[in-house]
Amino acid sequence: MNNTDLVFQSYGRCCRTEQFFVDFYDFFMASSEAIRKRFADTDMAAQRHLLRHGVMQIILVARGMSDRKLRDLGESHNRKNYDIQPEWYDLWEEALLKTVRMHDPEYSPELRQAWKEVLKPGIDLIRGAY
Repeated sequence: MNNTDLVFQSYGRCCRTEQFFVDFYDFFMASSEAIRKRFADTDMAAQRHLLRHGVMQIILVARGMSDRKLRDLGESHNRKNYDIQPEWYDLWEEALLKTVRMHDPEYSPELRQAWKEVLKPGIDLIRGAY
């Protein structure tokens, strides 16, 4: 089984509970005061829904799907729009990996590495739009 299949299945296990997305934002917001402030007036239920689809888009692109939606995401997150700082993507990835470790009963160091490899092209594309 290749890394994209491993990650796709891992994400499926993680998505079984909404708590995965709640825990992700707890970790992500704890990583930076600036990030925490960004979410102060956010509808977090809607934000969790967007995250669920955004992570899936990254995985699907890694599996060969068109990257058009990720390009749109990069555009919406660039300096002219949401102004998401490029260095925040490392904090985002670390929060996601921590949350996967917590929620995927099949988590292993090898699975963590598979996640990193699958996430990298999508994160680089979004960050690159800054």
